[in-house]
Amino acid sequence: MSDPRIGLGFDVHRFDEGRPLRLGGVWFEGEPGLAGHSDGDVVCHAIADGLLGAAGLGDLGEHFPDTDPALAGIAGPQLLGRALDKVRGAGYAATSVDVTVIAERPSIAPVRDEIRSGLAELLGVGSERVSIKATRPEGLGLSGDGVACLALVVVSGL
Repeated sequence: MSDPRIGLGFDVHRFDEGRPLRLGGVWFEGEPGLAGHSDGDVVCHAIADGLLGAAGLGDLGEHFPDTDPALAGIAGPQLLGRALDKVRGAGYAATSVDVTVIAERPSIAPVRDEIRSGLAELLGVGSERVSIKATRPEGLGLSGDGVACLALVVVSGL
């Protein structure tokens, strides 16, 4: 692989008590879900946005607009897979991902390995190339209102 490129993805959604919560493709029982046109999986969305940016393909909203009824409720892993297909079509492959979830809740630690292995499989990389971290906003910004995610993504030419 050659021509390494870096992309930064970001996503944020407000909590929605009427929906289930999925982050990084993993369900969180007993936690409120996230509002959005899709399932609100900020982890998958941030990674997808970073992938598209790294490959010079624009952003998530450009390719998957929230005005498209066909995308209503689409699962985060499915959306990430579609973004990855576009990146591969442009001649790039994911080589590593570093994710930081920013939220007061839920706790990511109990399912970190499950998120990591699922994302690694989806991206076609070893799990050692996927990092999942979390931090609390400590009363600033998102205090209990939702979840945000930053993703730094590295792609290389095929």
